[in-house]
Amino acid sequence: MTTPLLQMKAISRRFGHFYALQDVNLTVYAGEVHALMGENGAGKSTLMKILAGAYPATGGEILIECRPLLMKGPKDALSAGITLIYQEFNLAPNLTVAENIFLGSEIHRAGMVHRRQMVQTAQQVLDRLGARFRASDRVMGLSIAEQQQVEIARALHRQIRILVMYEPTAALSTRETEQLFALIKRLRQEGMAIIYISHRMAEVYALSDRVSVLRDGRYVGALTREQPSASELVRMMVGRDTAERFIQ
Repeated sequence: MTTPLLQMKAISRRFGHFYALQDVNLTVYAGEVHALMGENGAGKSTLMKILAGAYPATGGEILIECRPLLMKGPKDALSAGITLIYQEFNLAPNLTVAENIFLGSEIHRAGMVHRRQMVQTAQQVLDRLGARFRASDRVMGLSIAEQQQVEIARALHRQIRILVMYEPTAALSTRETEQLFALIKRLRQEGMAIIYISHRMAEVYALSDRVSVLRDGRYVGALTREQPSASELVRMMVGRDTAERFIQ
């Protein structure tokens, strides 16, 4: 059987006396799109912030290829090949695309930043993504979809193996969404694991290989691509049969 790339086992997170997560499990394989679903407040964001090193877990463990990961902060997540693209991008708009991709890991020679090499390397990553803008362009002049590509390019440059995308189509047009889906499928074929968080069930059907569901801070279960139906997913999310009000 294939070894999981990521395992989050019995993850708990307490804020004071309130448990945002209790004994949550998540298993993700290389080369799959794994959707994470649940109502608002189910614990999706908290779980992913723990994975990204933004929050410490109160209990449980994270394993990468069955080896425990000691997570002290975001640097440990990056070193393990994990990054999270938030709805609000973490970009410096006044800098160029290349400068954003290399932010915090600039190339230096003789004590000086080697911008030409950074632009050349960043452009190679952009070409791999099929981007239509240049590494020398400033981020402030890019569309939302293009800024998202910069975030993905930065992840590729860092050799990320696990990419978390949180509501990535929220501000995209239909055409931009189709382009993003095509890119996600390419990344999956290259072996990247993508954790995809969306309340749009049609996107989950279109992209995901498996779906894990959280409810009230607890792990409910996982379904394969062949298993999910709208009614079953809604039942898992809310704990009862109800109208398919999540479909968009």
